[in-house]
Amino acid sequence: MAAGDLLPGLHPAWWTFDSKPEEREPNTEQGVPEDEYKECFSLYDKEQRGKIKATDLLVSMRCLGASPTPGEVQRHLQTHGIDKHGELDFSTFLTIMHTQIKQEDPKKEILLAMLMADKEKKGYIMASELRSKLMKLGEKLTHKEVDDLFKEAGIEPNGQVKYDTFIQRITLPVQDY
Repeated sequence: MAAGDLLPGLHPAWWTFDSKPEEREPNTEQGVPEDEYKECFSLYDKEQRGKIKATDLLVSMRCLGASPTPGEVQRHLQTHGIDKHGELDFSTFLTIMHTQIKQEDPKKEILLAMLMADKEKKGYIMASELRSKLMKLGEKLTHKEVDDLFKEAGIEPNGQVKYDTFIQRITLPVQDY
């Protein structure tokens, strides 16, 4: 099974995706028009001064479909010289959103991690091996977090994990409550 069979747009020879970050429109990432960015920003600009608090950045980014971790938000703020008690304007907010969305491609990240573990390119890896990778690499998950993820994705602890099924199940949009 080739990676191109798993995710459309993947070139098996290079393991890259068709669209390049520089080809995307900075203000319409993930299909979000700029006016939605402005609307979300204005909701957190409580004093209507054209600025939001740094402490509101995480939740405002998530409102627009991004999934930053608190650590990523802190790095974005540091990059722009803003401390956790500071404020940022709309232009900085757009730049941060563009950077975040550009780096977020969960399907690609998951696929590449699974491909590295699947030496024989069978299209699946053992759940035990995936557990080990999730607990040791990148943002390390706890045993309970992996159990929860496996439960949500319908993975048996000693079973096989097919790339396409796993990626599809864990990257579904979060439902509104």
